[in-house]
Amino acid sequence: MLKFDLLFFFSFFYIGFLMSQNPTKLIYFGDPMCSWCYGFSPELSKTVANLGNDIPIEIVMGGLRPYNQQKMIELKSFLTDHWQEVNHRSHQKFSYGILNDENIAYDTEPPSRALVIIRELCPGDELTFFKNLQKQFYVENKNMNLLESYYELIEGLGISKEEFAKQFNSEEYKLKVKEDFARSSSMGVRSFPTLLLQKGDELFLIAQGYLEAEKVINSIKAKL
Repeated sequence: MLKFDLLFFFSFFYIGFLMSQNPTKLIYFGDPMCSWCYGFSPELSKTVANLGNDIPIEIVMGGLRPYNQQKMIELKSFLTDHWQEVNHRSHQKFSYGILNDENIAYDTEPPSRALVIIRELCPGDELTFFKNLQKQFYVENKNMNLLESYYELIEGLGISKEEFAKQFNSEEYKLKVKEDFARSSSMGVRSFPTLLLQKGDELFLIAQGYLEAEKVINSIKAKL
C-alpha cells in the first residue's frame, strides 16, 4: 500500500511538473520603435489590467529594424505616413521633429536590448518600461542609441546607472537580444505587434497588428 501511495504521489507530481512547463500565458512580440506597437500599447495595458494576475505576459523583442543604419531623415516620408495613420487610429501622441534628424540612425536594437535587461534584472517591470521606452522615442524624440537616454527610465527600478550601463554595453546582452529576434523568427512572427496565447502545448493567435482591447480580451477568453 505504501509503494502504491508513493508511486501515485510521484506520478501526480511529475504530471504536474510537466504541465507547469507550459503554463497559460500571453506572449507579446513587439519592438519599442514600432509605431503600431506604440499605438497598440494602451490596448495591451487594458487587456493586462482586465486579466489581472490570472494570465501572465511575456514580452519578446521581435526585431523590427535591428542594426539599421538609415538616418531618420532618410525615412521621413515613409515614417510620417505610418505615424499619422497610427495617430488617427489609436490617438497616441507623436512628435515629428526627430524625423528631420540627419544623424540619428533608426536602429531598433539598442532599446530592444534595454528591454531584455529590465526583463531579466527587474522582472515585473518590463511592460511599464516598454511603454516608457515608446514615449521616450515617439513623444520626447530621444536618441535611443545613446546610453544616457535610458537613465531617466530606470529610476525607481532598483538598478543603478552603473549596473545598467555595464549590462547595456556587455556582449552578454547583445547576444541575448539576438536570441529574442531568433525566437520571433523561428515562431513565424513577421509583423508587430503580435500577441499569442499559450495554453499548455497549444498556441493561439490573438492579435496581429492594432486591435481594440475589448476584441483582444474576448478572443483570449474564448480560448480559455
